Amino acid sequence: MHPMLNIAIRAARSAGKVIMQATEQLDKVEIEQKGSNDFVTSVDQEAEQAIIYVIKKAYPDHGFICEESGESGNTASEYQWIIDPLDGTANYIKGIPHFCVSIALKVNGKTEQAVVFDPVRDELFTATKGAGCQFNTYRSRVSKAKDLKGTIVGTGFPFKVKHYKDAYLAIFSDVFDDTADIRRAGSAALDLAYVAAGRLDGFFEIGLKPWDTAAGELLVKEAGGIVTDFTGGHGYVSSGNIVSGNPKVVKALLSKIRPHLTPALSR
Repeated sequence: MHPMLNIAIRAARSAGKVIMQATEQLDKVEIEQKGSNDFVTSVDQEAEQAIIYVIKKAYPDHGFICEESGESGNTASEYQWIIDPLDGTANYIKGIPHFCVSIALKVNGKTEQAVVFDPVRDELFTATKGAGCQFNTYRSRVSKAKDLKGTIVGTGFPFKVKHYKDAYLAIFSDVFDDTADIRRAGSAALDLAYVAAGRLDGFFEIGLKPWDTAAGELLVKEAGGIVTDFTGGHGYVSSGNIVSGNPKVVKALLSKIRPHLTPALSR
């Protein structure tokens, strides 16, 4: 195992311990609203600090891009850690046991290491660029679906960008017509990890942030899948509009998405 991946796993498990300890007294967790339909808890912040502590101890000269605290450390470093300490905060607040820790390492702008950790189920999804994807101790691969027939596809509602509701619902309707079913579980990082593990055949969502997708993107690619924006390009990091799965599933999803694209969604 790559030493930096090992540190990322250690950091993710440290954050997971903070998160799970707090679930025993959810009524005492402090909750703040940081934007429209967007919440942060004291647990998000404590878990983020636990991650930073572990990584800084090993690599004091690295930089960080974090959901809660923004940029910190050596922002000029070639090594930048992209951290979402608790992806699925809304689930967590309500006691719904579906959330995760997401950590990615970018080296000179390219994602080299990825960890998504589900502390509820003790499930660990990891990847090192060029070395494949692992689910716990097993090699992970995307599904072998040849089209959308019989597939289960993950998605996320655009709850932070509700002005895209009509376009999203039109896309949802067309995708739903050809799939076996669609899942909306509430954690994009876990959805991408599930695509990498073959649990979901594909995934699409509007308006995600880099810390939502950085780790999951590498997991999917190392599991044999692809990740695109809604036009089939590579603009998903800037737009936040993402499609993932094996090449055939992504092609089929894009064919459903393209007729409903607005100029804003085509970026």
